[in-house]
Amino acid sequence: MTAPITVIIPTLNSAPTLGPTLASLYDGMTAGLVHQVIFADGGSTDGIEKIAEETGAELHISAAGRGTQMAETARLATTPWLLFLHSDTVLSDNWTAVVRRHVENSDTAGYFQLRFDANGLAPGVVAGWANLRARLFALPYGDQGLLLPTSLYNKAGGFPEIPLMEDVALARKLRGQLTALQATATTSAQKYRKQGWLKRGSSNLVTLSLYFLGRSPEKLAQRYRQG
Repeated sequence: MTAPITVIIPTLNSAPTLGPTLASLYDGMTAGLVHQVIFADGGSTDGIEKIAEETGAELHISAAGRGTQMAETARLATTPWLLFLHSDTVLSDNWTAVVRRHVENSDTAGYFQLRFDANGLAPGVVAGWANLRARLFALPYGDQGLLLPTSLYNKAGGFPEIPLMEDVALARKLRGQLTALQATATTSAQKYRKQGWLKRGSSNLVTLSLYFLGRSPEKLAQRYRQG
């Protein structure tokens, strides 16, 4: 029986963070859960081709933009389930058992519980808010991972090919079909450390609000890059 999941990892000069992410997927590969890993690359110059060759991952190169990268790559998958995972995100040790139960018993989309690779009050508060937002408003972000049947992904229209908020756009289409998985996705806190937890968190909230108010993803992406 073919393993049911294709893991799609959007990359753009992500070599420094890919090692732990791939290591956390290893159990799923050996357990017959993960059929293939595909790097959805936006034109990296960090030797991503060599990483793909050494790890057995496939590589698909497209125009840069996470929505475009994931949308294009998802069309290549042949498995009944897809798992989208950021390149700086590490799944907890129990993820294989949790995901297997979900795949065998559910036809909904699933997302993981967010944590940061940092200690202290601020990381806990920001992660706690993200998990609460996902549960109350059905709005998980991409750094929480997204597991879903390929048929459901296609029915929802997949990721829109936009430069920002592609995760929110898809989550809104999946409302009522999202399940919180009892496993953890630990993501990098590098941007929060660099910009400050309060500033970064506030900026993310403003970006989400502007998106809901109709600001274009292109303008939001420009604002996001400016920090």
